[in-house]
Amino acid sequence: MIYAILVLWIFLAAIIIPERRGIRIIIYFAIFSLVTALSFFLLGSPDVAMAEAAISTFSTIFFVICFEKHFRLKADGEGDPEKKEVSKAAAAKKYVLPLLLIVPLFALFIFFRPGPEVSTYLKDLYITRFAQDVGGVNAVTSIYLAYRVYDTLFEALVLVIAIVAVSHMSAFKEMTVPDGEHSDIERDGLAVFTIRIIAPILLLFGVYLVMNGHISPGGGFQGGVAVAAFFICRYMIYNIYDMPVKKIIRLEEVLFMTAVAIAVFGVFLGAGTFVPLEYLRLYQESYLILMNILIGLKVACACIVLFYRFVAIERR
Repeated sequence: MIYAILVLWIFLAAIIIPERRGIRIIIYFAIFSLVTALSFFLLGSPDVAMAEAAISTFSTIFFVICFEKHFRLKADGEGDPEKKEVSKAAAAKKYVLPLLLIVPLFALFIFFRPGPEVSTYLKDLYITRFAQDVGGVNAVTSIYLAYRVYDTLFEALVLVIAIVAVSHMSAFKEMTVPDGEHSDIERDGLAVFTIRIIAPILLLFGVYLVMNGHISPGGGFQGGVAVAAFFICRYMIYNIYDMPVKKIIRLEEVLFMTAVAIAVFGVFLGAGTFVPLEYLRLYQESYLILMNILIGLKVACACIVLFYRFVAIERR
């Protein structure tokens, strides 16, 4: 079953790479992300699958809005007098070259796929001790917020740097604007009605993912994307085109520094060893929830800045 899904995965990637029509790219990306999430789930990583599904939801909305603003819903370049005829050789290269890259990578993946003889010492150690060492019920959350907190902080730092770079290297230097690009969704009553129903669900779902990441699949990364999607819905419904980008960037930096400080205090310095045994469980769950909240807010800030910067301001 998993091999059939992986073959479909590679096939979809081969279709996406040479595609040039915007609407089809959006559709293909949505299907590709669905297959990706299913692959992660079948390989035993439900949290990663949920993260892929959440990010796909955000990116699909982002692509649709960008497509709407940039192309004004024109039909794939039809009637463009400057559109050149593509030769058969050039068209063949679009498919042959990606396959020459993808097929060897897929072969390497199958060849190096871990078998039963591979040592699982570290995995077994994490799974058997996470409840005692870190707390919570979700092993994935305990791993990325304790055992592998170095990786989590590094990923968060990369996101901070990316947002700062986007703001400072952007063609539009101002942080606020008197007017911005308005959404055309408001012209469609059915779309507005649907989004108004979806928006509060997204916000509640994001809060649920963040607050319950230590006891169920979810966490700060997934919840943050869902919260950001709520603000995108606000833009589409009410034409709230401008956000305090500078303040949001500062908030993201403060959240990152706070997460680093708590990680240093709670993990690196081993503050849990000084907590009385009767309060240890409360301390562990408080640490996991607080870290998920900080990461969720940070991811939400990053996604909001990216969206409003490029869609609501830059497109103007």
